[in-house]
Amino acid sequence: MRIYISSDMEGVAGVCAWEQTDARTPHPDYSIYRRYSTHEVRSAIEGARAGGATGVLVNDGHGPMRNVLLDDLPEDVRVVFGNRKPFSMVQDADGGFGGAFFVGYHGGAGAADAVLCHTYTPSVIYEARLNGVACSEATINAALLGYYGVPLLLVTGDRTTVEDVRGQMPWVRGVAVKESIGNRAAASMTPAAARRAIRSAAEQAVRDAASAQIFRFEPPVVLDVQLVSAAQAHLVATIPSFERTGSRSVRFVHDDFALIFKAFVATWRLGAQA
Repeated sequence: MRIYISSDMEGVAGVCAWEQTDARTPHPDYSIYRRYSTHEVRSAIEGARAGGATGVLVNDGHGPMRNVLLDDLPEDVRVVFGNRKPFSMVQDADGGFGGAFFVGYHGGAGAADAVLCHTYTPSVIYEARLNGVACSEATINAALLGYYGVPLLLVTGDRTTVEDVRGQMPWVRGVAVKESIGNRAAASMTPAAARRAIRSAAEQAVRDAASAQIFRFEPPVVLDVQLVSAAQAHLVATIPSFERTGSRSVRFVHDDFALIFKAFVATWRLGAQA
């Protein structure tokens, strides 16, 4: 079985401030938490292999998407880098994987008590819904995995994030590495304890993969997005097949979820230009 790992950073043990995750204007803390993030990914790889996984692909999904330290991963693992990927945090998830892990994930925009919660681009996306369901990054990304027939097996992050994912996908094994205290504070495991917990859960997740289910939205899929500003909605509505549904909201409808996902990516990329 091959395992696909999508890694983020806000859900890593100890992370509670944007400065800890900011690769563009690096704070001294970034190099420390970049290493912690890489080691959580490595622990997930080690656990997957202990559970029987035969191959692993890692997609660096945070910010500029070039955070994972290659020297700290097993030499036979391949990593997808770069932030101009058409499928962003789930690029190349269609390559015949038996399951997927989300490591270091966070809550969606507006989530209560989810540290550093947002959905892709906090300056653009106020809320995203698929067929009426409010979506975090985990929800949207898991739905693309489901489109390709890949079940989500494991999620790690703060407790709110883990519980939200398991509420939608009860078969997913979760590791809550910290308890959020509002949006900018957390009571966290140490990095070593988080790594042990992630390794153990990853191993069991692979062993239990046969009982996992596929998560998907049935077509036609309706993507409703509320933008942060009316100017962003005005600009996004210029994309063919988008409908403006309110001063800050747009809608896109299609049967093909891969196209829905690309439309969502276009929404926050173009909206950022407004």
